Amino acid sequence: MTENAPKPSALRIAAAVILGIFVGFFLFFGIALVIGAFNTTMGMNIPVNTQFTENAISAVLLVVIIFACVAVFCWKVWTTPPTIPEFEIPETIDKF
Repeated sequence: MTENAPKPSALRIAAAVILGIFVGFFLFFGIALVIGAFNTTMGMNIPVNTQFTENAISAVLLVVIIFACVAVFCWKVWTTPPTIPEFEIPETIDKF
């Protein structure tokens, strides 16, 4: 089915990249908050927090999550055909 799918337009790919960046950014903050909650309740010393400008591990985790989200959204756009089919010219001459 995906073999006959047309190539996606540049607008759809750009939308997938932008959406991947936003989702990856918020997903990182969600993961960092969950890890931070475990750090405080369990007394662990996991070096992941939301201050990714001061922590190299957090910065690497942010970049990995953003790249993964962009890759997933681009793959989904590339393998899914457009929802609006191309316009076909109807036959206007009636056959008797």
